Amino acid sequence: MQRLTGLDASFLYLETPQQLLHVCALLTLDPATIPGDHTVDGFTRRLAERCEPIPVFRRKLYSTPFNLDHPVWVADDEFDISHHIVRATLPAPGGREQLDELCADIASTPMSRDRPLWEMHVVDGCADGQLAVIAKLHHAGIDGVSGANLISYLASLEPDAPLPDLPSEELRPPSAADVIGAGLAGFARRPVELARLLPELIGLVPSFVTRSLRGEGMGLPFTAPRTSFNGTISGERSVAHVELPLAEVKRVKNAFGVTVNDVVLALCTGALRRFLAERGELPDKPLLATVPVSVRARSQRRDAGSNKVSTLFCPLPTHEADPVARLAELGETNRRAKQHHGSIPADLLQDWAQFAAPTTFGLAVRAYSALRLAERHPVVHNLVISNVPGPPMPLYLLGARVTGMYPLGPVFHGAGLNVTVMSLSGKVDVGLIAARNLLDDLWPLADAIPAALDELVAAGAG
Repeated sequence: MQRLTGLDASFLYLETPQQLLHVCALLTLDPATIPGDHTVDGFTRRLAERCEPIPVFRRKLYSTPFNLDHPVWVADDEFDISHHIVRATLPAPGGREQLDELCADIASTPMSRDRPLWEMHVVDGCADGQLAVIAKLHHAGIDGVSGANLISYLASLEPDAPLPDLPSEELRPPSAADVIGAGLAGFARRPVELARLLPELIGLVPSFVTRSLRGEGMGLPFTAPRTSFNGTISGERSVAHVELPLAEVKRVKNAFGVTVNDVVLALCTGALRRFLAERGELPDKPLLATVPVSVRARSQRRDAGSNKVSTLFCPLPTHEADPVARLAELGETNRRAKQHHGSIPADLLQDWAQFAAPTTFGLAVRAYSALRLAERHPVVHNLVISNVPGPPMPLYLLGARVTGMYPLGPVFHGAGLNVTVMSLSGKVDVGLIAARNLLDDLWPLADAIPAALDELVAAGAG
């Protein structure tokens, strides 16, 4: 019996039909490299055969009405791979707009919690002849690092390399008494945990705020300007994707003495500036981005949770017209933010998430949505920007070369836009997803990202 951590379970408790908390990824493949019979049906069959025995793909949620702790993962005795591996064909003309519309439809559809929380859609009919796989997994069971680990069971760095051995993890169905007993034990420990954590938090908050107000740390939440994508979200999504040459990103990095992450944030900042200016809503103060940060290397927690993350609040100087000045400002603010973040205990978010309560969280988020409270208080943050490192060499999914990997994260009430970046084999793949009621067309923003890169490359060359 493997119990979800509080942070993992929070993604279940905070989910509603509007605030869907799964993550998606669009993978494009070169069909000419598909091994064996080279057919899409053959590839789909092999994908199903490979996924079926992987334990993490066979687990589902289990709880009882009297369980006082978070749900547990158990093996699904009625597991049916046909519910999870699906074939689809793009409508004509099969261009990038049709592909992203299909991604948006898949991202807009909730998953049944009576089954393992994942899907893979194998898609043909692309006008450029490529094959696509659209993966969807619930955030309760995956973050950027654990997602990369999961992909490693399906992929290799050589087209004919053997795939790694599957894990031997086994999840046995627990009895209701087991779940209730373990839940009672966990519930009984909470007062002790609260007594341990509360003094640490009380001491941390004033120093956090003071350091931020002095400009010596990360940005402060609730200080972001309001934009059209900061409101109450619907359940429908819009999607766009774009790729960048990693060599150009590194050229900018080297020219200005910053990091790749600084350049990525500068590209998003420049694109957002252009996008908002064209819509007549460019604010005169920086936007504020939430940037997820993995804390696996620093974490002292021994539990096997899927999510081990913390967050940075990063100001984006969209008010600054000069792209070089924007990059320089981001380099400095990111340096301060990372130092500030490093002074905060790595497990703070995970420790406090253990107190998440399903009923309380569920009622609160539904009331927050129904009352449209995201539009009634200062904006917490404008959007989420995530940078996930990928392999620097080619990747092969069951022998088929991966030509693109575009991650699509969740969006939230009050912050209806997510931009996630992943590097892969000499490219930087960018996935954009938004609540459709707030941003129904993401292509102008997506196309502004390469333009922002061209601007910085030209500035570096000059």
